Amino acid sequence: MSKDNTALSPDELQRYARHLSLPEVGLAGQSKLRAASVLIVGTGGLGSPVAMYLAAAGVGRLGMIDFDRVEYSNLQRQIIHATESIGRSKVESAAEAVARINPLITVDAIDAALTSENAMRIAGAYDIIIDGTDNFATRYLVNDVCVLLKKPNCYGSIFRFEGQASVFGHAGGPCYRCLYPQPPAPGTVPNCAEGGVLGILPGIVGAIQATEAIKLILGIGDSLSGRLLLIDAAEMRFRELKVQRSVDCPVCGDSPTITAPIDYDQFCGSSPVSEETNQQSPRDIEPSDLKHLLDNGTEFVLVDVREPHEYEICSLGGTLIPLAELPDRRYELPTDKPIVVHCKLGGRSAQAAHQLRELGFKDVRNLRGGIDAWATQIDPSMPRY
Repeated sequence: MSKDNTALSPDELQRYARHLSLPEVGLAGQSKLRAASVLIVGTGGLGSPVAMYLAAAGVGRLGMIDFDRVEYSNLQRQIIHATESIGRSKVESAAEAVARINPLITVDAIDAALTSENAMRIAGAYDIIIDGTDNFATRYLVNDVCVLLKKPNCYGSIFRFEGQASVFGHAGGPCYRCLYPQPPAPGTVPNCAEGGVLGILPGIVGAIQATEAIKLILGIGDSLSGRLLLIDAAEMRFRELKVQRSVDCPVCGDSPTITAPIDYDQFCGSSPVSEETNQQSPRDIEPSDLKHLLDNGTEFVLVDVREPHEYEICSLGGTLIPLAELPDRRYELPTDKPIVVHCKLGGRSAQAAHQLRELGFKDVRNLRGGIDAWATQIDPSMPRY
């Protein structure tokens, strides 16, 4: 009996039998998987399939970090969570699900946000980092920490019907900053909560991320390093773009200027928040204040900048002008009356309020938290989506 054979218990030999039948894996490869450790940043749409497949594959130690709680709107795509998990810590819910899949592995459930203060310490304890985040600040943080620690970054992102996957910071290959040196301006890219996402899509992308991690552990195949895989689920087409390391990259270039985690909130112009939250401004109006205006018959104009299909789900009335149409339809709005704009969560309407002020509208307020906040604070009978 070989040394590798004795390293696996009878239970493991049965559980991983289909891996052991693969010449590329075998006993030695399965032992590598058992000895490996992977940190999954985010236990949402992407983190769910990643954690489930890596656990089933027998990766010996999984770290899962997330600070969020399970909500009903998560269940459409975050398959690691169940209805009875509503309100619970995501990492606790995910850890229990992983333990049901494979009780032979070790799980580190880290109920916290990944920050510039703790990221180096947390990520340093793992071999591979998997980016399952939903905001740019944390995405850049994960990238920089991986480069600084020389850890492979299995990247994935999703939006509507489209996904991306790659491996950054591996074997001299490019990093995320080489591809995206600067984050988009705040409010220009809707998150999944506002833009939507096909529930199956994160399963596709997450499975690719898990596959890349397993290949790296086993040392087999050709990784996505230097390649950005683009997925169009609506057309079911896959294509890839070549990505080269930038010699001027501030973190992985020839003369790096980033040698430690930076202030990513300032860099991205936003805070690393969950998809169910939004930014606040002193010019926001609270739902209770809007109700007061409506109850008192105060004269003002209410503008909904969501899309028509969202308006069909629920509405506060007012004028529907989708954000993309606002520049061309601004003449429909009076310049001599107060205007209150709203969307679902407050992000698009904050952008709309800024645009209107730039166009000369003097009194423009944004409904803080959007129509979702109205539903939770003022009218619980209103449908939420």
